[in-house]
Amino acid sequence: MNKYAVVLAAGKGTRMKSSLHKVLHQVLGKSMVDHAVTNLEKIGVDKIVTVIGYEAESVRAELQDRVEYAMQTEQLGTGHAVMMTKELLEGLDGVTIVTYGDVPLLTEQTISNLFDYHQSQKAAITILTACTDNPTGYGRIIRDEEGNVLRIVEQKDANTEELLVKEINTGVCCYDNKVLFEALTKITNNNSQGEYYLTDLVGIIRDMGLKVVAYVNEDFEETLGVNDRVQLAYAEKVLRKRINEFHMRNGVTIIDPEATYIGTDVQIGQDVIIYPGTMITGPSIIANNVVIGANSQIINSTIGEHTTINASVISDSIIGASTTVGPFAHIRMHAEIGNKARIGNFVEIKKSVFKDGAKSAHLSYIGDAELGENVNMGCGSITVNYDGKNKHKTVIGANTMVGCNVNLVAPVTVEPNAYLAAGSTITKNVPEDALAIARSKQENKEGYAKVIRQK
Repeated sequence: MNKYAVVLAAGKGTRMKSSLHKVLHQVLGKSMVDHAVTNLEKIGVDKIVTVIGYEAESVRAELQDRVEYAMQTEQLGTGHAVMMTKELLEGLDGVTIVTYGDVPLLTEQTISNLFDYHQSQKAAITILTACTDNPTGYGRIIRDEEGNVLRIVEQKDANTEELLVKEINTGVCCYDNKVLFEALTKITNNNSQGEYYLTDLVGIIRDMGLKVVAYVNEDFEETLGVNDRVQLAYAEKVLRKRINEFHMRNGVTIIDPEATYIGTDVQIGQDVIIYPGTMITGPSIIANNVVIGANSQIINSTIGEHTTINASVISDSIIGASTTVGPFAHIRMHAEIGNKARIGNFVEIKKSVFKDGAKSAHLSYIGDAELGENVNMGCGSITVNYDGKNKHKTVIGANTMVGCNVNLVAPVTVEPNAYLAAGSTITKNVPEDALAIARSKQENKEGYAKVIRQK
């Protein structure tokens, strides 16, 4: 069975009160439309078509070539939006799911189940439904005595008996693809809004003598759409809880799940301990037995086993095993920190390599540098990597001791086993086993402090 998908993402979403397209608002560090597309990709959908309109180029920039695009220049309803995919999908054999770019909680498992149920029932249309004790605002699923789906009744059109129905239409449906486009030719905009509604396809397809069924999803929250900032915050809360519980059931200790933010693409090993205020996003990988202290942020990074991160920010970088980082360190831009290294408080490392056992314990900036094994950077040591136009590299050989407040003016190379005297400004290469001193000779002027005070 070939699988296709239409993701509706053309509407403006005025209730968000934002210049940013509604579907580009993020839930756990990923845009809502990205969540929708990612879950379709995970189940192997053959073709994904995203319908765009408002801020079309911003949606293209977000999804790039992961999907194909259909343009809806006028917002004339959900049925009209699907009509815009005709050139890309009409005539293809298979099943098409129509879903939305503002439904970030729908799981890949539910989408897969919907496809499977549709196939097993040999249906022309399968409606994804859910049950809720408070169905206000939703279209109701009306069935006959045998449980067959008759129609969808919108809230405003429902009678007293229909309003009591708790099974609601989520808006997501699977269709036999050829039937979908045949039925779309019969849809009209004979309603108060003058729009073409997908829900009308239920009656049209029944009148064609074809099978209409519904798949009831057990988790109503999965199907929630996001229309304003309140619903966005709620979606974030639901997804965060789901992900945190997944990791906890797989051997991760999260001290305070309500104050811990873990993205959907994060991988975490066993016996990891995560303290409150931590945020881990992007395709980050946390190995076994890592401790992540309070208020740490890890973005697109890999952390080796038995490493401790404390109140620090790490982005686009790799941290080795049995290493300690923080508190208040900043490691960024493809830095690579080796095993048994030490990065201490108020140290910033940018686009640099620290080999095994290298240390920078306090108050340093190290950019565009390569530090060999067991290098020790003294307090306040700095690599001066920028000349106002270009960045230059500093290389420090293994087992070198860099004294406090040393400036290494790049490009410069220090060979292994050297000593750099505290307070030096190193502008020339330093040979192996050398002691480099580059500072003014101290001179004491006896009694001169009294003269200064008198002035």
